[in-house]
Amino acid sequence: MNNKKCLAARKVCREPSSVDLEIQTHKSSMAPYHIRKYQESDRERVLDLFSKGMFEHVPTTFRHILKLPQTVVVLLGGALAIFLVSGSWVLALVAGLTLLAALRLFAKYPWTQYVAYSLQTDMSDITKSYCSKPGSCFWVAESGGQVVGTVGARPVEEPTLQKKQLELLHLSVALEHRGQGIAKALVRTLLQFARDQGYSEVVLSTSMLQHSALALYQHMGFQKTGQHFFSVTGRLVAISIFQLTYWLPAAQAPQLTGAL
Repeated sequence: MNNKKCLAARKVCREPSSVDLEIQTHKSSMAPYHIRKYQESDRERVLDLFSKGMFEHVPTTFRHILKLPQTVVVLLGGALAIFLVSGSWVLALVAGLTLLAALRLFAKYPWTQYVAYSLQTDMSDITKSYCSKPGSCFWVAESGGQVVGTVGARPVEEPTLQKKQLELLHLSVALEHRGQGIAKALVRTLLQFARDQGYSEVVLSTSMLQHSALALYQHMGFQKTGQHFFSVTGRLVAISIFQLTYWLPAAQAPQLTGAL
């Protein structure tokens, strides 16, 4: 059954020869790698990379929450209130540490929700989601016989949309393989695919806390085109989501939208 899915994925996920220029071995000062199409045998490693990559943002989210004025007020005010009521600094300290632990769990919550949502939707069957229709694909970067990077591409399907857009999803590189140009190579492969498939724009969403990803995208020519909060919780803790767009040849940049 898996062999049939792999054969179908390779057939549908096949793009024009110009993209094949990117599906080659790259040499770096660390280790060589090459980019190829996703296979069913990659599934476990791809999901592991995706989950670990998302949870790496928990410490950054926690630090962001701690720096918020409202958090400082709650921590200090709560500890002081407990001391005034109980007269015990020990009890106040325990309460403060308990609140910090709760905030840590709170910082992890949105990433846990996103991973769970993805595993129930597009990442539940990568072949079906990304390689069963023309105009979409999923690539992996391989080094030393192991998958060390991923990126997916799916068309944006909105009836009112006037332009043909491709969405970049799940760009991830293993921590020990960063700094080798793998993420850039994956994005370049996707951009060439978009050109060959006749897309006018490549779009993506990323949080304001994913600093390295934002820097990479902007360095490669993506521009911020919108901003929103992913939920009421996101608004409360001031964590917004940026929309970025890469305009392919002959496409013109529209006016900036959203509450930037």
